[in-house]
Amino acid sequence: MLPRPRPSARPALIVGLAAILAGAMALSGCSSTPKVVKKAAAVPTTTVAPTPPPFTATGVPAALADVIRPMYFGGTVPSSPSAAKVLLKRKPVNAAGPVVVSGAVGSWKGVPIAVVTSGQDVTLAVAAPKWKVVGGWWPSIGLSAPSLGGAHRVLVVGSDARPGQAVDRSRGDSLHIVGFDGHGGGGVLGIPRDSYVPLATGGRGKINSALTFGGAGALQRTVVSLTGVPLEGYLITGFDGFQRLIDGIGGLPVKAPVAVKDTMSGADVRAGANKLNGGQALAYGRARHAVAGGDFGRSANQGLMIMAAAGFAKLVGPAKLPGILAMAAPRIGTNLSAEQVLTFAAGAYVTDPNKVHNRVAIGGFGMTSDGQSIVLLDANARRMFADIRDGNLS
Repeated sequence: MLPRPRPSARPALIVGLAAILAGAMALSGCSSTPKVVKKAAAVPTTTVAPTPPPFTATGVPAALADVIRPMYFGGTVPSSPSAAKVLLKRKPVNAAGPVVVSGAVGSWKGVPIAVVTSGQDVTLAVAAPKWKVVGGWWPSIGLSAPSLGGAHRVLVVGSDARPGQAVDRSRGDSLHIVGFDGHGGGGVLGIPRDSYVPLATGGRGKINSALTFGGAGALQRTVVSLTGVPLEGYLITGFDGFQRLIDGIGGLPVKAPVAVKDTMSGADVRAGANKLNGGQALAYGRARHAVAGGDFGRSANQGLMIMAAAGFAKLVGPAKLPGILAMAAPRIGTNLSAEQVLTFAAGAYVTDPNKVHNRVAIGGFGMTSDGQSIVLLDANARRMFADIRDGNLS
């Protein structure tokens, strides 16, 4: 017969289980009377678009960006005296921006140069030794008129130096005064290479011999004395350099007024639109036997190519200018600074082609005592010299 359980065993077990359950309920947040937990109301959220930076610059070094930024938002702009005078009149934009600029950087004879654009704004800058603004035009800040340091007049020389010969000690085969007046007008004035004039090196002789006797500086002084035109300086290249320049830009678009086929120079150019490579352009510029007016006609065709080069620069736009000048620099001799070259070249973008005339200072023919054929410049030539003194040729 089994023993009967003790009376206190079951009540003790039930009490123990109840205690454990109560503890578990307490830990789980339960109670004998369930609580109603209210769900918190959702807080509405707002998506905030990121604020664009007020100034963004691409394609330029940070030091140049620091020069450009205050031009738009106010502050001191490191600049040349002529550019600083114009920038004082600017109307900076609201600092909230944004202003986005992009640039192209090159070099001229080892000096960094740059063109920075923003919409229709164009800024020219050089680092000599630190970056500064040297010119441009900025319609977005109320400065639409170009600031290029005023009128420019430069002597452009084509030397007939052959490979291995010194470009600045050979005869000047092509002599042109190229000018921009800073107000949309300009001119290209050819001087016949056989013009018989007083030379800066002493005595009289053909004007192109000044280069042979005294170099490009002597040629510049000779032209200034002859014409009274205040030249900033000169740009000179030879046959090889000229061909490389034309090939370097991928050929020169030239609209020839008449066809030229010259067996002596090798020129074969049709009337109307042409795209000449370096060799073809050189042949066209040297042709005189099959050209009306001989040397005078040749000088006019050379001037036509100078105008075509300016037209090409205008067509491709200012952003290409640093690259073009960097390519040209090793092939050109000059006494102009990087600032002068950059602002002179930029004249192509702000000059009306209809206000640029191509002329030649003609004269009569004569003969020296030793039998040289020469050109005797006349009153008409002197009037042309006076006309281009302001950078514009009517």
